Amino acid sequence: MTAPYKRIATEEAFAPPEMVQAYFDLIDKDPHVDPGLKSAWGYFGRNPSPRALAIRERLQDLGARRIADMDAAGIDRQIIALTSPGTQIFNADVGRHMAVLANDQLAAAVARHPDRFTGLAAIAPQDPAHAAREIERGVNKLGFRGVIINSHTNDEYLDDAKFWPIFEAAEALGTPVYLHPNTPSRPMIAPFLARGLEMAIYGFQVETGFHALSLIVAGVFDRFPKLQLILGHLGEALPFWMYRIDHMHAASVGSGRYKNWIKLDKSPSETMRENFHITTSGMPWAPAIRFVQEVMGEDRVLYAMDYPYQYVPAEVTMSEQVPMSDATRVKFFQSNAEKLFKL
Repeated sequence: MTAPYKRIATEEAFAPPEMVQAYFDLIDKDPHVDPGLKSAWGYFGRNPSPRALAIRERLQDLGARRIADMDAAGIDRQIIALTSPGTQIFNADVGRHMAVLANDQLAAAVARHPDRFTGLAAIAPQDPAHAAREIERGVNKLGFRGVIINSHTNDEYLDDAKFWPIFEAAEALGTPVYLHPNTPSRPMIAPFLARGLEMAIYGFQVETGFHALSLIVAGVFDRFPKLQLILGHLGEALPFWMYRIDHMHAASVGSGRYKNWIKLDKSPSETMRENFHITTSGMPWAPAIRFVQEVMGEDRVLYAMDYPYQYVPAEVTMSEQVPMSDATRVKFFQSNAEKLFKL
């Protein structure tokens, strides 16, 4: 599976064993446990199926098995980040502890395998000031090349200005923020749970697309114009809705319909094209990839696998067979990631 470029997979997950155990403790002991956590980790953590077992084992491996899987699929490098819901399901004290623990474990693995692994810093948004300091530690001391945020934090979203020290730190350091899915928050999850749609089949995309669009309309990218946000799964559907989002946003601002909406410096689609990067995680589908490359620009679309949740080596070949020029294919698999993550 050699190729005239490196295959860099840009949304690949891990989980410290201590954090997995902490999830179990919440599920077993907290009568008010988040229903999304109970659904997700009740399955991944304890379901006896071969799929669930393989995922939880692979998540906790930052060594030989992961590298063997990469070799089998032809992946040269993984951009590795803390799995969902990460630290963000805990109270602030536990969240801070888990962020530091996860970052130290990932940094040690990157040091052992510097040619194969690159890390993103985990944070606990529950404490924005600590989160900003942990971003700085991750970048300046641990050598990380970005930040992972697993969407909502105990049902709160980052359009609330109290969280904006996180974006201030990321922009100042020139490090991108990966906004990764979580199950829908408590106020929205009930109809998804009732239909089995709360996770990657649909709920993840709805929840994270909502979150990213909330950041746009709140003016985050006016306040932090150099901030770069990464969305997986071909943009959580937002690229496909860009025209209508622009139209309805302009109409609503022009009519003064929502008093908390402000006139933005750019349209939502311009913000996406200038401040967003899109990965293909779990979506090796040629028509969709080509569409997103067209509307976002080929410099802003990157390959990802979504390891270990969708570890299907054949999908690497599917991605390589997407019609594009040789120069664009190098960008897609290698050079866009090298530029974004400063590899």
